[in-house]
Amino acid sequence: MQTLSFQMRGQKFVLTNIDWVLVALYLLLVIMGWFNIYAASYNETHTKIFDFSQKYGKQMIWIIAAFTLALLVLMIDGKFFSQFAYLFYGISILLLIAVIFSGREISGSKSWFQIAGVALQPVEFAKVGVCLAIAKYLSALDVNMRQLKTQLVMAACILFPAVLVIFQHDTGSAIVFLSLVLVLYRAGLSGTLMTILVIVPLVAILSLVINKYIIIGVLLVVAVLFYLNSRRRLRNILGIAGLYLASVAFVFSVNFGFNHILEPHQRSRINVLLGNDTDLKGAGYNVNQSLIAIGSGEIFGKGYLKGTQTKYNFVPEQSTDFIFCTIGEEWGFAGSFVVIALFMWLFIRIIIVAERQRSKFSRLFGYGTASLLFFHFFINIGMALGLLPVIGIPLPFFSYGGSSLWAFTLLLFIFIRQDSYRYELL
Repeated sequence: MQTLSFQMRGQKFVLTNIDWVLVALYLLLVIMGWFNIYAASYNETHTKIFDFSQKYGKQMIWIIAAFTLALLVLMIDGKFFSQFAYLFYGISILLLIAVIFSGREISGSKSWFQIAGVALQPVEFAKVGVCLAIAKYLSALDVNMRQLKTQLVMAACILFPAVLVIFQHDTGSAIVFLSLVLVLYRAGLSGTLMTILVIVPLVAILSLVINKYIIIGVLLVVAVLFYLNSRRRLRNILGIAGLYLASVAFVFSVNFGFNHILEPHQRSRINVLLGNDTDLKGAGYNVNQSLIAIGSGEIFGKGYLKGTQTKYNFVPEQSTDFIFCTIGEEWGFAGSFVVIALFMWLFIRIIIVAERQRSKFSRLFGYGTASLLFFHFFINIGMALGLLPVIGIPLPFFSYGGSSLWAFTLLLFIFIRQDSYRYELL
């Protein structure tokens, strides 16, 4: 097989070492996303798909820039991203701080920089920086994920940017950082802690649905059962008592956070989702219209550019947060299944490729890439189907916008470059 290669800074980059399956899936999803953005924002007075005054024309510019960015990443030395991981993280933090003071407010979130008429969202690129920093730190030989010091460092690394994003009034993007806990689990985080991390959000949801004193009573029963089935030593008793008190404090903090930290529109959306409120003309309008659009597509859809919910703009943010309802209406169940299957193939492929890495940094970065992409995919489609709160995060490679597309492209192609670099390692 003929090998295509070129030089950059003395490093030979071999095209045949690239995982072309990941590249092909990326290209397919991006192109499908572009055609769906055209459908979602179709304008009968501007029918040309390359009309740069419309969203679909602008998205084409973002796509070309993303392809250029991907090529540049593939040309860079394989050691570059590991060596400068902390620098990327530091720059990300500085940008998240700067946007709080000098950013532009869009849709209630002060999380955008306006540069030469282009709006850029630093939080999207911060996800890449955090993913790099986590992989770099955990790949050190003397780091053990089961040590308290490592757990605290990782908690700070993930939560600090999340808190900064909350200050920008963008709670949805802040939650995304929590998906990186899956990287910690792959790095050796105990199953017990992972179980706790799963139970905590469950208790939080129940605290918003059930009377908190009932939950506190149930937790007391659980604590007593643990006590009866444990060795009744002072250390065990104090540990169980401490966990119970922490659980009680958490239940009360959930209600405080819900009422005093979340924005009114976020509280309304969660209340609608949990069945505490019904507001089909207000907080529940987007989801209701999305469900109508997806349901009307039935098995094979109404046909491309023939969606009435899409054409008459019944669903707000249809080219961004609710792009999936365009797929459901025009492509039907069959088309939606194909899109979901392609995404699942992408995630599984990333994990398979991650597991074959010789470098721990590359392996953990691969898991970070899969975690972030899957979380966006899962939450976005869950929002469109009314199964999850509307928190305003994009569907990877499909939603309109340059920042998210570039960030997802960076994530995936840094990983692809790391995978091709494994041939250069002994």
